[in-house]
Amino acid sequence: MSVGGSVTQASAQYILKEIETALSTIDPTSLDDAVSSILDAETVFIYGVGRSGLIGQAFAVRLVQLGIDVHFVGDMTTPIVSREDVVIIVSNTGETMSAVQSANIVRRVGAKVISITGNPNSKLGHAANIILELSSTKDEYRKKYAPLGTIFEGAALVLFDSMVSILMEKTGQNETSLRRRHAIWV
Repeated sequence: MSVGGSVTQASAQYILKEIETALSTIDPTSLDDAVSSILDAETVFIYGVGRSGLIGQAFAVRLVQLGIDVHFVGDMTTPIVSREDVVIIVSNTGETMSAVQSANIVRRVGAKVISITGNPNSKLGHAANIILELSSTKDEYRKKYAPLGTIFEGAALVLFDSMVSILMEKTGQNETSLRRRHAIWV
């Protein structure tokens, strides 16, 4: 096996183990509250910066396929948030200035904030109504095998995709019904 192959295998094993650890920190009651909030919302808004934003956008696609009215904050066609809405903000540190400012604005409007973060005691955590915590260990291998927010972002993607199956069950949908709302121009 080449050196690249063995490093890739070690990295993948480490990342998968750490994602599982991060997912185990989610409070089941908070997860139930987040799912209920999404289903009860008039509109769902999602916000994140950088790779966290990309993970949020992937979740937005699935929500569209579920028939949920969803917008990614910052898009030109994003409407104004109202009291009946929920805003999901994805930030590993929970200290990203634009994420914290968005949460504070949303709370002033009276809408619900769900934070997906690795730091529940962050400014974003304090501004949120519901916190889904994705914490991982900070050992000597993280910088070598999973730099920066790799574990958080991977865990957030798995969390969101897992939430899709819960939302499907609660709304009586299946893969066929989601496929009907799949992008038509690809």
